[in-house]
Amino acid sequence: MYLDAAYADGTEVGHVIAPPTFTMAAAHFDPDWPLRPQPGRPWRGSGRTPSGTAEADKPANGAAQPVGLHAEQHFQYHRHPRPGDVLTVTERPGRSWEKDGKQGRMHFTEVIIEYTDQDGAPVVTARRVGVRIERSDGV
Repeated sequence: MYLDAAYADGTEVGHVIAPPTFTMAAAHFDPDWPLRPQPGRPWRGSGRTPSGTAEADKPANGAAQPVGLHAEQHFQYHRHPRPGDVLTVTERPGRSWEKDGKQGRMHFTEVIIEYTDQDGAPVVTARRVGVRIERSDGV
């Protein structure tokens, strides 16, 4: 379906399509994506010898640092992306809300990512939710 045109031609879709993970993987090609490693700059990434930035990110006053996590990811496909499509990506803020948790106050933030094709038609709408936890135990 993703590589074999002869097979894809015989399916309901009728042509090769991009894998469902394509739009998420596309972020790795954005030079401004904060999770992309940058040569010569500290990075929190995993690996045998990650450079880490936790020490550099600590507040000067020694206060507890909020913990940030990726909470959810949702995709709405308006149609399958196809080879040859030129996609434009637009990000905008979504909802935000708060909730008390066992470890402290949780602040949720949603980002809406819209992928449109070369004709301006919607292809995929993604919704990413992050959570920042303000620890109540002072850690």
